[in-house]
Formats: sequence, structure tokens, C-alpha cells
Amino acid sequence: MNIILLDHIDKVGAKHDVVKVKDGYGRNYLIPQGLGIVANKPNLARLEGMKKIGSKKEAALIAAFREVAAKLSGLQVKITAKAGENGRLFGSVTALHLSNALQELGVDADKRIIEMPEEVKELGSYTATVKFHPEVEAAVKFEVIKEGGDEVEMDD
Repeated sequence: MNIILLDHIDKVGAKHDVVKVKDGYGRNYLIPQGLGIVANKPNLARLEGMKKIGSKKEAALIAAFREVAAKLSGLQVKITAKAGENGRLFGSVTALHLSNALQELGVDADKRIIEMPEEVKELGSYTATVKFHPEVEAAVKFEVIKEGGDEVEMDD
């Protein structure tokens, strides 16, 4: 089945590409979710118009994403988490934690576009990748610090 993609889909194709997919994937997922339309003659004729309109919007969107990516490259985000005495976290820091920290700084980044380096289970500095668009991504440096800072130990 040939489908015209209406949005970028990882490992399938870019927006406005005509791709061949399995019938079930096209009928049961892409078309009902609004991610694609059947590539028949009328839709292929509309494709050129969609590309012209889409390219102008796409250029503006990419420019806006590049601005945000430039802003992020200079930031050092701090995330507080509960940790034991050896620096090991109770739990882990996820993309959701980083997304919330970025929102506090005024950057709207959904957790689904954030790729964490690995499981963050210890205090320290890390770098995550935020993929705003297939052409625009930013490296975000973040530091996981102990909640409450350095605590003073009391002798009995």
C-alpha cells in the first residue's frame, strides 16, 4: 500500500513522502491517526500544493526551533533528586524530570523528544539530546544534585 505521509515518522519517512507500507500498518495506524493518506491520483495531485504550503511553514518552524536550540546549548540545567550517602539515587532521573526542569526555564520540550544518555541513577553531570525536528536537535547539559544540598552530620 502506498501512503503519503502527513508528518515525519521515524524509520518510515519524512513529511510529504510517498512510502510503501504494509496494508495493516497503513489502514489500522497511519490513516486513522491522521499521519498519512492513501496515495491515489487525486491525493498525489494535491501533494504538490501541500508541499508548497508546507515548505513555507516548515522553514519558519525550523528557524524557531534553531533559536530554542541555540538557547539550550548555553544552559546548565540542575535537577534535584533524593540520593543516598554514596551518591546513588533513590529511583532515576528520566526524560520527564528533564522536561519539567526545562519548562521551569521557559523551554517547552515534551518528554517524547528528549533522548536520555543512559539510565541516570547517580549524582553527576550528563548530556541529553532534544530532537525538536528531524533537522534540529540540541544537546542539553544537566547536573543531578542531591535534594537538600549538603547535610551536616550530627554526632551523638
